[in-house]
This record gives sequence, structure tokens and C-alpha cells, in this order.
Amino acid sequence: MRTLLIALTTLLCTLNPAQAQISVGIAAPGISIGINVPVYPQMMQVPGYPVYYDPGANSNYFFYDGLYWVYSDDNWYQSGWYNGPWQSVGPEYVPLFVLRVPVHYYGQPPPYFRGWRADASPRWGEHWGRDWEQRHGDWDRWDRRSAPAAAPLPIYQRQYSGDRYPRAVDEQHSIRSDHYRYQPQEAATQRYFDPQDNAGGSQRGEPPRPQRQDQERQPQRQEQRQEQRQQEQSERRQAVNQQQRAQQDRQAQPQQAEQAPSQGRGPRNDAQDRGRENSNAQQDRGPERKQQRRDRDGENQDEERGKDRR
Repeated sequence: MRTLLIALTTLLCTLNPAQAQISVGIAAPGISIGINVPVYPQMMQVPGYPVYYDPGANSNYFFYDGLYWVYSDDNWYQSGWYNGPWQSVGPEYVPLFVLRVPVHYYGQPPPYFRGWRADASPRWGEHWGRDWEQRHGDWDRWDRRSAPAAAPLPIYQRQYSGDRYPRAVDEQHSIRSDHYRYQPQEAATQRYFDPQDNAGGSQRGEPPRPQRQDQERQPQRQEQRQEQRQQEQSERRQAVNQQQRAQQDRQAQPQQAEQAPSQGRGPRNDAQDRGRENSNAQQDRGPERKQQRRDRDGENQDEERGKDRR
């Protein structure tokens, strides 16, 4: 074993970077699939497909929906980073757009691809059997106008190579969450980035869980999104109502300021007005009272004269 490792090391040292791009590698804690990509690959989009491929790779190396996909030794593998660690994916769960990529874009096509059209998809139904083909129906017939847009490439991974390359899946997810905002659409991709699912058998290279579980979780996700939207709408309405009330208060302040002086002097003015009215009334009744006194004095004098005559 030691002799073999020394021989492999000597062989790799003699290769130039382009030749060493795909070589023997270890993808622990995932699966070793004999692929090593020492630097970030130069990806190009497959014309008419939402899938990228590496034209310089000596392997079947693709990128779709936020994940890297590799077909090696009749098995599919996926990883969130360009050099693994890799997880095995069963034929049932590989996204159809990855399977639709024409034979021409496979850098290392297997022997059974020979004789197949280079501009057509591989004959997966013929290779995997009638059961797979019956479950997937017309997987190779699709409306190109309805194809989704290609996911953005995670170019932030360019700065991570050599000793800086993160090997722990948790560390990879943490870095991705800080630099990559794309939300995956495929069930297999969503499951890969789900921490709860990642704690399961996928890290041990077991096939992913059935898509039924993802379909059961989709209504829950939709309900959560709907509740979040409703909460945001409620908060916006509250903010609008607060702004309207504040504007109404500002408009009411000048009116209150105009009314405040008259309201503040109201009781005093009323008392003064009543005092003036009483005084005026008394002044108006002054001559009448004088006349009444004269009349009473005259009557008294007449009575006294009458008494004197008797």
C-alpha cells in the first residue's frame, strides 16, 4: 500500500495542472468516486438547457439547481461544492434536466453510450429498464420554452482551494449561506441543503429519501410562506395606519392652537359680560326708580295734607 501511494504521488507530481484536474481523490466523509478537482472549474451552460458542464474535465461533470452532479461508474453523485464530498443519488431522484443533457456533453461517456446520438439525451430508459421508464413517462419530451432559468454559478467558491477548501459539510453549508442566496427548486437539491435530512443516510452514501416526503413537506412550506406574507402585510397596514394617525394629529394641532385662546378666556369673559349687562340694566332702570320715588313722595305728602285738614 505504501509503495502504491508513493507511485501515485510521483505520477501526480509529473502531470501539469490541466492533466491533474481530474485524478484520484478522496471525498471523505462522503464517497470516494475517483475524482479530484483542485481548483474551481470553468463551467459553461449547455445550450438550451438550465445545466452547466465543464468542457475541460475528463469526467461527466455538471452543475444544476445549486448542486454539482457527476456520473461515474454507472452511478450519479451530488455535492454542494465543486470537489465534494460526494453523495450517492439513485436513478429515481436525479433531476430530469440533468438526465436530458445530450451525450455530447459527457466528458467521459461510458461504453454503452456508443452508437447513441451525440445531440440527444442518453437512453436511460433502455439502460435502467422498463420500470424506470414507466415511472418517468415521457421524461425526454419537454417544452424547451418552459425550461427554468439556470441557477447562478457559486463563483464565491473560487477563493477556496488547496488547504482552504472546506471538507466538512456543515462548514460548506455555513459558507454557502453567507454568499449564495439561490433557493433550489428540485426536491433532491432541497433535501441536500436541509440540515435535518442531511443528518440521515445521505451522508453515508445511501439513496435519498423518497420524493413523497418532500411532497408532504411542500404544503407546510407553502403555509409558512403564506403566514409570513400575511404577517408582513399586517405590519405594513399597521405602519400605514400609524402614519395616517400621525398626519391627522399634525393637522389638528393648528386648529386646537387657534381655539385655545378663546377657550381659555371663556369663563372670565362670560362673567365680565354678565357684569356689564347688570350694570347697564341698572343704569337703564335708574330714571324709572327716581320717578317711582317722586311718585311715592308725592302720595305721602298728599296723605299728610289730608290728615292736617281733618
